Amino acid sequence: MDDLLILNYTVSPDDFTRAGEASSNVKRKLKQIGVPPDVVRRTAIAMYEGEINMVIHANGGRITVTIGPEDITIVLADIGPGIPDVEKAMQAGYSTAPDNIRNLGFGAGMGLPNMKKYSDEMTIDSVPGVGTTVTMVIKMA
Repeated sequence: MDDLLILNYTVSPDDFTRAGEASSNVKRKLKQIGVPPDVVRRTAIAMYEGEINMVIHANGGRITVTIGPEDITIVLADIGPGIPDVEKAMQAGYSTAPDNIRNLGFGAGMGLPNMKKYSDEMTIDSVPGVGTTVTMVIKMA
């Protein structure tokens, strides 16, 4: 693949019935264009975790996925409350999810750690009261 493929998604806040649709769509597209299975799996996991975080914590937002010959870049941008302590939020098991979200099986505090684990590069730009942008890069090889 020589050209860039750009996919855009809108994530709705608190919509658990549609949560995961964007990452499933990207997974399908990656398989269709012949991306290596390990890259497909890592991309799907990292994006799903980010998508769920947007539904739970961030009042939804926009996801832009750019698929190129060398890598896949996922940008998750929201206008949620922001992350006051990114370092703390990166700790496995740390969660600010309320009990009703935990009762649905979400909010275990593994979202950001898994996003970092399954991507090759990850940056978090968060301003409390303004929003958060997470950028992840998954290399093709």
